[in-house]
Amino acid sequence: MRNKFLPFSRPSITEEEIAAVGDVLRSGWITTGPKCAEFERKFCEYVGCDGAVALSSGTAGMHLMLRALGIGPGDEVITPSMTWVSTVNLIVLAGATPVFADIDRDTLMVSRDSIEKCITDRSRLIVPVHFAGAAADIDPIRQMAADRGIPLVEDTAHALGTEYMSERVGRSGTSIFSFHPIKNITTGEGGMFCSNDKELLEHIRRLKFHGLGVDAFDRHTQGRSPQAQVLEPGYKYNMTDISAVLGLSQLARVDNFNNKRTELAMRYRERLLDIDEILPLSDPSYDMKHAWHLFVIRLDVDRAGITRDAFMHELKQRNIGTGIHFLAAHLQKYYIESMGTHRGMLPNTEWNSDRICSLPLFPEMNMTDVDDVVDAIKDVLSLR
Repeated sequence: MRNKFLPFSRPSITEEEIAAVGDVLRSGWITTGPKCAEFERKFCEYVGCDGAVALSSGTAGMHLMLRALGIGPGDEVITPSMTWVSTVNLIVLAGATPVFADIDRDTLMVSRDSIEKCITDRSRLIVPVHFAGAAADIDPIRQMAADRGIPLVEDTAHALGTEYMSERVGRSGTSIFSFHPIKNITTGEGGMFCSNDKELLEHIRRLKFHGLGVDAFDRHTQGRSPQAQVLEPGYKYNMTDISAVLGLSQLARVDNFNNKRTELAMRYRERLLDIDEILPLSDPSYDMKHAWHLFVIRLDVDRAGITRDAFMHELKQRNIGTGIHFLAAHLQKYYIESMGTHRGMLPNTEWNSDRICSLPLFPEMNMTDVDDVVDAIKDVLSLR
Protein backbone atom coordinates (compact mmCIF):
# COMPACT_ATOMS: atom_id res chain seq x y z
CA MET A 1 0.00 0.00 0.00
CA ARG A 2 1.15 3.55 -0.71
CA ASN A 3 2.64 5.46 2.19
CA LYS A 4 1.55 8.83 0.79
CA PHE A 5 -1.97 9.79 -0.27
CA LEU A 6 -2.49 10.16 -4.03
CA PRO A 7 -5.17 12.80 -4.63
CA PHE A 8 -7.72 12.50 -7.39
CA SER A 9 -6.33 15.70 -8.95
CA ARG A 10 -3.68 18.33 -8.30
CA PRO A 11 -2.80 21.40 -10.41
CA SER A 12 0.68 21.70 -11.92
CA ILE A 13 2.10 25.04 -10.76
CA THR A 14 5.72 26.01 -11.42
CA GLU A 15 7.99 28.43 -9.58
CA GLU A 16 7.96 30.58 -12.73
CA GLU A 17 4.18 30.81 -12.55
CA ILE A 18 4.33 31.76 -8.89
CA ALA A 19 6.86 34.46 -9.78
CA ALA A 20 4.63 35.73 -12.60
CA VAL A 21 1.73 36.11 -10.18
CA GLY A 22 4.09 38.00 -7.86
CA ASP A 23 5.03 40.33 -10.71
CA VAL A 24 1.37 41.17 -11.28
CA LEU A 25 0.86 41.83 -7.57
CA ARG A 26 3.80 44.22 -7.63
CA SER A 27 2.65 45.92 -10.83
CA GLY A 28 -0.17 47.83 -9.18
CA TRP A 29 -2.73 46.47 -11.68
CA ILE A 30 -4.23 43.33 -10.21
CA THR A 31 -7.84 43.38 -11.43
CA THR A 32 -8.95 43.15 -15.08
CA GLY A 33 -6.13 44.63 -17.14
CA PRO A 34 -3.52 43.90 -19.78
CA LYS A 35 -2.96 40.28 -18.73
CA CYS A 36 -6.67 39.49 -19.15
CA ALA A 37 -6.63 41.07 -22.60
CA GLU A 38 -3.56 39.03 -23.54
CA PHE A 39 -5.09 35.83 -22.14
CA GLU A 40 -8.23 36.33 -24.21
CA ARG A 41 -6.15 36.91 -27.35
CA LYS A 42 -3.91 33.88 -26.79
CA PHE A 43 -6.91 31.70 -25.99
CA CYS A 44 -8.55 32.66 -29.27
CA GLU A 45 -5.33 31.77 -31.08
CA TYR A 46 -5.16 28.37 -29.40
CA VAL A 47 -8.80 27.38 -29.85
CA GLY A 48 -9.26 29.12 -33.20
CA CYS A 49 -12.40 31.09 -32.33
CA ASP A 50 -13.07 34.68 -33.31
CA GLY A 51 -13.51 36.09 -29.82
CA ALA A 52 -13.30 35.26 -26.12
CA VAL A 53 -14.30 36.87 -22.83
CA ALA A 54 -12.38 35.93 -19.67
CA LEU A 55 -14.65 35.43 -16.65
CA SER A 56 -14.50 34.58 -12.97
CA SER A 57 -15.82 31.05 -13.64
CA GLY A 58 -17.41 28.85 -16.26
CA THR A 59 -20.61 29.04 -14.22
CA ALA A 60 -20.55 32.82 -14.70
CA GLY A 61 -20.40 32.25 -18.44
CA MET A 62 -23.54 30.12 -18.36
CA HIS A 63 -25.37 32.69 -16.22
CA LEU A 64 -24.49 35.49 -18.62
CA MET A 65 -25.44 33.36 -21.63
CA LEU A 66 -28.90 32.64 -20.23
CA ARG A 67 -29.35 36.34 -19.54
CA ALA A 68 -28.10 37.41 -22.97
CA LEU A 69 -30.54 35.01 -24.66
CA GLY A 70 -33.43 36.20 -22.52
CA ILE A 71 -34.09 32.72 -21.13
CA GLY A 72 -36.81 32.91 -18.48
CA PRO A 73 -40.16 31.60 -17.22
CA GLY A 74 -41.94 29.32 -19.66
CA ASP A 75 -38.73 28.43 -21.51
CA GLU A 76 -37.13 24.99 -21.63
CA VAL A 77 -33.39 24.30 -21.80
CA ILE A 78 -32.21 20.87 -22.93
CA THR A 79 -29.09 19.47 -21.28
CA PRO A 80 -27.88 16.10 -19.97
CA SER A 81 -28.50 15.15 -16.36
CA MET A 82 -24.96 13.71 -16.34
CA THR A 83 -23.35 17.10 -15.79
CA TRP A 84 -22.25 19.35 -12.97
CA VAL A 85 -25.28 20.86 -11.22
CA SER A 86 -24.26 24.48 -11.87
CA THR A 87 -25.84 24.41 -15.33
CA VAL A 88 -29.12 23.00 -14.04
CA ASN A 89 -29.17 25.37 -11.07
CA LEU A 90 -28.73 28.41 -13.32
CA ILE A 91 -31.52 27.31 -15.64
CA VAL A 92 -33.85 27.10 -12.64
CA LEU A 93 -32.63 30.40 -11.20
CA ALA A 94 -33.46 32.04 -14.55
CA GLY A 95 -37.03 30.82 -14.09
CA ALA A 96 -36.76 28.29 -16.93
CA THR A 97 -37.19 24.52 -16.89
CA PRO A 98 -34.34 22.05 -17.44
CA VAL A 99 -35.23 19.16 -19.74
CA PHE A 100 -32.85 16.23 -19.39
CA ALA A 101 -31.52 14.26 -22.35
CA ASP A 102 -30.25 10.75 -21.76
CA ILE A 103 -26.71 9.75 -22.69
CA ASP A 104 -24.94 6.91 -24.45
CA ARG A 105 -24.31 4.20 -21.88
CA ASP A 106 -20.62 3.75 -22.70
CA THR A 107 -19.40 7.21 -23.84
CA LEU A 108 -21.64 9.30 -21.54
CA MET A 109 -22.38 11.65 -24.46
CA VAL A 110 -25.69 13.13 -25.55
CA SER A 111 -26.57 12.67 -29.21
CA ARG A 112 -28.77 14.30 -31.80
CA ASP A 113 -31.39 11.59 -31.24
CA SER A 114 -31.44 11.90 -27.45
CA ILE A 115 -31.75 15.69 -27.68
CA GLU A 116 -34.38 15.60 -30.41
CA LYS A 117 -36.65 13.50 -28.17
CA CYS A 118 -36.64 16.39 -25.68
CA ILE A 119 -37.62 19.19 -28.06
CA THR A 120 -40.99 20.88 -27.61
CA ASP A 121 -42.44 24.19 -28.78
CA ARG A 122 -40.99 25.72 -25.59
CA SER A 123 -37.36 24.69 -26.25
CA ARG A 124 -35.20 27.82 -26.24
CA LEU A 125 -31.64 26.52 -25.75
CA ILE A 126 -29.59 23.32 -26.10
CA VAL A 127 -26.51 22.77 -23.91
CA PRO A 128 -24.64 19.59 -24.92
CA VAL A 129 -21.64 18.52 -22.84
CA HIS A 130 -18.24 17.37 -24.13
CA PHE A 131 -17.52 14.85 -21.39
CA ALA A 132 -14.27 13.96 -19.59
CA GLY A 133 -12.05 15.29 -22.40
CA ALA A 134 -13.79 13.50 -25.27
CA ALA A 135 -15.97 15.30 -27.83
CA ALA A 136 -19.68 14.91 -28.36
CA ASP A 137 -20.78 14.30 -31.94
CA ILE A 138 -21.60 17.96 -32.28
CA ASP A 139 -22.12 18.51 -36.02
CA PRO A 140 -25.47 16.66 -36.20
CA ILE A 141 -26.60 18.47 -33.04
CA ARG A 142 -25.62 21.84 -34.50
CA GLN A 143 -27.48 21.10 -37.71
CA MET A 144 -30.62 20.04 -35.87
CA ALA A 145 -30.49 23.16 -33.66
CA ALA A 146 -29.98 25.42 -36.70
CA ASP A 147 -32.85 23.76 -38.58
CA ARG A 148 -35.16 24.39 -35.64
CA GLY A 149 -33.86 27.88 -34.85
CA ILE A 150 -32.78 26.92 -31.32
CA PRO A 151 -29.54 28.46 -29.95
CA LEU A 152 -26.79 26.02 -29.00
CA VAL A 153 -24.09 26.57 -26.36
CA GLU A 154 -21.47 23.86 -25.88
CA ASP A 155 -20.33 23.00 -22.36
CA THR A 156 -16.59 22.67 -23.03
CA ALA A 157 -15.48 22.73 -19.39
CA HIS A 158 -13.78 19.33 -19.87
CA ALA A 159 -12.54 19.90 -23.40
CA LEU A 160 -9.57 22.25 -23.65
CA GLY A 161 -7.37 20.71 -26.34
CA THR A 162 -10.05 18.23 -27.41
CA GLU A 163 -10.48 17.92 -31.17
CA TYR A 164 -13.56 17.02 -33.19
CA MET A 165 -13.28 16.31 -36.91
CA SER A 166 -9.67 17.62 -36.78
CA GLU A 167 -10.81 20.95 -35.31
CA ARG A 168 -10.30 22.09 -31.73
CA VAL A 169 -13.48 22.10 -29.70
CA GLY A 170 -14.51 25.73 -29.20
CA ARG A 171 -13.40 26.92 -32.64
CA SER A 172 -16.92 26.93 -34.08
CA GLY A 173 -20.16 28.13 -32.55
CA THR A 174 -20.39 29.22 -28.91
CA SER A 175 -18.77 27.46 -25.95
CA ILE A 176 -17.86 27.90 -22.29
CA PHE A 177 -14.59 26.66 -20.76
CA SER A 178 -13.66 26.27 -17.09
CA PHE A 179 -10.31 26.79 -15.35
CA HIS A 180 -11.14 25.29 -11.97
CA PRO A 181 -8.05 23.68 -10.34
CA ILE A 182 -8.98 20.17 -11.50
CA LYS A 183 -9.30 21.21 -15.15
CA ASN A 184 -6.60 20.73 -17.83
CA ILE A 185 -5.36 24.25 -17.09
CA THR A 186 -6.21 26.43 -14.12
CA THR A 187 -6.42 30.09 -13.21
CA GLY A 188 -7.35 29.24 -9.61
CA GLU A 189 -10.95 29.93 -10.52
CA GLY A 190 -12.01 31.21 -13.91
CA GLY A 191 -13.69 30.58 -17.22
CA MET A 192 -13.73 31.65 -20.85
CA PHE A 193 -16.71 32.41 -23.05
CA CYS A 194 -15.90 31.80 -26.72
CA SER A 195 -17.98 32.60 -29.76
CA ASN A 196 -17.86 33.59 -33.41
CA ASP A 197 -20.93 35.79 -32.87
CA LYS A 198 -19.55 39.33 -32.48
CA GLU A 199 -22.79 40.81 -31.19
CA LEU A 200 -23.15 38.08 -28.58
CA LEU A 201 -19.53 38.52 -27.46
CA GLU A 202 -20.08 42.23 -26.91
CA HIS A 203 -23.26 41.51 -24.95
CA ILE A 204 -21.43 39.04 -22.69
CA ARG A 205 -18.53 41.48 -22.27
CA ARG A 206 -20.97 44.17 -21.19
CA LEU A 207 -22.96 41.96 -18.83
CA LYS A 208 -19.85 40.62 -17.08
CA PHE A 209 -18.97 44.11 -15.81
CA HIS A 210 -22.07 45.91 -14.52
CA GLY A 211 -23.60 46.44 -17.98
CA LEU A 212 -21.15 49.22 -18.80
CA GLY A 213 -20.77 50.21 -22.43
CA VAL A 214 -17.00 49.64 -22.35
CA ASP A 215 -14.91 46.85 -20.91
CA ALA A 216 -13.20 47.15 -17.50
CA PHE A 217 -9.91 47.45 -19.39
CA ASP A 218 -9.52 49.29 -22.65
CA ARG A 219 -6.17 48.84 -24.39
CA HIS A 220 -6.36 52.31 -25.95
CA THR A 221 -6.85 54.18 -22.68
CA GLN A 222 -5.07 51.68 -20.38
CA GLY A 223 -8.10 51.54 -18.18
CA ARG A 224 -11.86 52.09 -17.99
CA SER A 225 -13.37 55.36 -19.10
CA PRO A 226 -14.74 57.20 -16.05
CA GLN A 227 -17.60 58.37 -18.27
CA ALA A 228 -18.75 54.81 -19.09
CA GLN A 229 -22.53 54.47 -19.15
CA VAL A 230 -24.65 51.58 -17.94
CA LEU A 231 -26.46 50.22 -20.99
CA GLU A 232 -28.30 47.52 -19.04
CA PRO A 233 -28.03 46.02 -15.54
CA GLY A 234 -25.06 43.69 -15.37
CA TYR A 235 -22.97 41.59 -13.00
CA LYS A 236 -19.43 41.43 -11.58
CA TYR A 237 -17.94 38.40 -13.30
CA ASN A 238 -14.66 39.75 -14.65
CA MET A 239 -11.41 37.79 -14.37
CA THR A 240 -8.46 39.43 -12.60
CA ASP A 241 -4.96 39.83 -13.99
CA ILE A 242 -3.75 37.71 -11.07
CA SER A 243 -5.71 34.80 -12.54
CA ALA A 244 -4.99 35.66 -16.17
CA VAL A 245 -1.20 35.65 -15.83
CA LEU A 246 -1.42 32.11 -14.42
CA GLY A 247 -3.73 31.18 -17.29
CA LEU A 248 -1.25 32.48 -19.86
CA SER A 249 1.52 30.26 -18.57
CA GLN A 250 -0.78 27.26 -18.20
CA LEU A 251 -2.13 27.70 -21.71
CA ALA A 252 1.42 27.58 -23.09
CA ARG A 253 1.81 24.17 -21.41
CA VAL A 254 -1.61 22.66 -22.13
CA ASP A 255 -0.47 20.42 -24.99
CA ASN A 256 2.29 18.98 -22.80
CA PHE A 257 -0.24 18.50 -20.00
CA ASN A 258 -2.63 16.69 -22.33
CA ASN A 259 0.12 14.49 -23.78
CA LYS A 260 1.05 13.38 -20.27
CA ARG A 261 -2.60 12.78 -19.39
CA THR A 262 -2.90 10.61 -22.51
CA GLU A 263 0.15 8.53 -21.54
CA LEU A 264 -1.28 7.95 -18.07
CA ALA A 265 -4.71 7.09 -19.47
CA MET A 266 -3.24 4.53 -21.83
CA ARG A 267 -1.40 2.94 -18.91
CA TYR A 268 -4.67 2.73 -16.99
CA ARG A 269 -6.37 1.08 -19.95
CA GLU A 270 -3.60 -1.48 -20.29
CA ARG A 271 -3.52 -2.34 -16.59
CA LEU A 272 -7.31 -2.47 -16.15
CA LEU A 273 -7.95 -4.65 -19.17
CA ASP A 274 -7.99 -7.93 -17.25
CA ILE A 275 -10.16 -6.72 -14.34
CA ASP A 276 -13.68 -7.85 -15.24
CA GLU A 277 -15.33 -5.77 -12.52
CA ILE A 278 -14.00 -2.50 -14.00
CA LEU A 279 -15.59 -0.98 -17.11
CA PRO A 280 -13.72 2.06 -18.53
CA LEU A 281 -15.58 4.42 -20.85
CA SER A 282 -15.56 3.68 -24.56
CA ASP A 283 -14.14 6.09 -27.12
CA PRO A 284 -16.71 7.59 -29.51
CA SER A 285 -16.62 6.08 -33.00
CA TYR A 286 -16.34 9.40 -34.87
CA ASP A 287 -13.17 11.39 -35.53
CA MET A 288 -12.00 13.08 -32.33
CA LYS A 289 -8.92 13.58 -30.15
CA HIS A 290 -9.25 13.03 -26.40
CA ALA A 291 -7.84 15.61 -23.94
CA TRP A 292 -8.20 13.20 -20.98
CA HIS A 293 -9.58 15.63 -18.44
CA LEU A 294 -10.84 12.63 -16.46
CA PHE A 295 -10.25 8.89 -16.39
CA VAL A 296 -13.68 7.52 -15.58
CA ILE A 297 -14.44 3.90 -14.79
CA ARG A 298 -17.70 2.14 -13.97
CA LEU A 299 -17.77 -0.51 -11.28
CA ASP A 300 -19.73 -3.64 -12.15
CA VAL A 301 -21.33 -3.78 -8.73
CA ASP A 302 -22.90 -7.20 -9.28
CA ARG A 303 -19.58 -8.86 -10.10
CA ALA A 304 -17.65 -6.83 -7.55
CA GLY A 305 -20.01 -7.54 -4.67
CA ILE A 306 -19.50 -3.98 -3.41
CA THR A 307 -21.18 -0.64 -4.02
CA ARG A 308 -19.40 2.18 -5.77
CA ASP A 309 -19.36 4.28 -2.60
CA ALA A 310 -17.88 1.44 -0.55
CA PHE A 311 -15.34 0.84 -3.32
CA MET A 312 -14.23 4.48 -3.16
CA HIS A 313 -14.00 4.30 0.62
CA GLU A 314 -11.78 1.22 0.43
CA LEU A 315 -9.49 2.95 -2.08
CA LYS A 316 -9.18 5.93 0.25
CA GLN A 317 -8.17 3.56 3.03
CA ARG A 318 -5.33 2.53 0.69
CA ASN A 319 -4.28 6.17 0.12
CA ILE A 320 -5.95 6.50 -3.28
CA GLY A 321 -8.20 9.51 -3.88
CA THR A 322 -11.16 9.33 -6.27
CA GLY A 323 -14.02 11.49 -7.52
CA ILE A 324 -17.54 11.17 -8.96
CA HIS A 325 -18.36 12.88 -12.25
CA PHE A 326 -21.29 13.04 -11.82
CA LEU A 327 -24.26 12.08 -9.71
CA ALA A 328 -27.29 12.48 -11.97
CA ALA A 329 -28.71 15.98 -11.56
CA HIS A 330 -32.34 14.82 -11.92
CA LEU A 331 -31.87 12.56 -8.88
CA GLN A 332 -30.67 15.39 -6.65
CA LYS A 333 -33.03 16.04 -3.73
CA TYR A 334 -34.08 19.52 -4.86
CA TYR A 335 -35.05 18.44 -8.37
CA ILE A 336 -36.93 15.37 -7.20
CA GLU A 337 -38.98 17.51 -4.80
CA SER A 338 -39.47 20.58 -7.01
CA MET A 339 -39.81 19.01 -10.47
CA GLY A 340 -41.02 15.51 -9.71
CA THR A 341 -38.05 13.88 -11.42
CA HIS A 342 -37.53 10.24 -10.56
CA ARG A 343 -35.67 7.04 -11.29
CA GLY A 344 -36.62 5.41 -14.55
CA MET A 345 -36.60 8.65 -16.57
CA LEU A 346 -33.06 8.29 -17.92
CA PRO A 347 -31.91 4.66 -17.75
CA ASN A 348 -28.39 5.12 -19.17
CA THR A 349 -27.71 8.17 -17.01
CA GLU A 350 -28.95 6.44 -13.88
CA TRP A 351 -27.02 3.22 -14.53
CA ASN A 352 -23.81 5.21 -14.82
CA SER A 353 -24.58 7.56 -11.94
CA ASP A 354 -24.66 4.55 -9.61
CA ARG A 355 -21.35 3.14 -10.86
CA ILE A 356 -18.99 5.87 -12.09
CA CYS A 357 -15.74 6.70 -10.34
CA SER A 358 -12.95 9.01 -11.52
CA LEU A 359 -9.44 7.73 -10.85
CA PRO A 360 -6.43 9.99 -10.15
CA LEU A 361 -5.23 11.73 -13.33
CA PHE A 362 -3.00 14.80 -13.44
CA PRO A 363 0.29 15.70 -15.17
CA GLU A 364 2.49 15.39 -12.08
CA MET A 365 1.64 11.69 -11.77
CA ASN A 366 3.96 8.97 -13.04
CA MET A 367 3.42 5.40 -14.21
CA THR A 368 4.18 4.03 -10.75
CA ASP A 369 1.26 6.07 -9.41
CA VAL A 370 -1.03 4.47 -12.00
CA ASP A 371 0.26 1.04 -11.02
CA ASP A 372 -0.41 1.84 -7.36
CA VAL A 373 -4.01 2.75 -8.18
CA VAL A 374 -4.58 -0.44 -10.15
CA ASP A 375 -2.92 -2.58 -7.48
CA ALA A 376 -5.18 -1.00 -4.87
CA ILE A 377 -8.24 -1.72 -7.03
CA LYS A 378 -7.20 -5.34 -7.34
CA ASP A 379 -6.64 -5.58 -3.59
CA VAL A 380 -10.10 -4.18 -2.83
CA LEU A 381 -11.80 -6.52 -5.28
CA SER A 382 -9.86 -9.57 -4.08
CA LEU A 383 -11.47 -9.26 -0.65
CA ARG A 384 -15.04 -9.53 -1.94
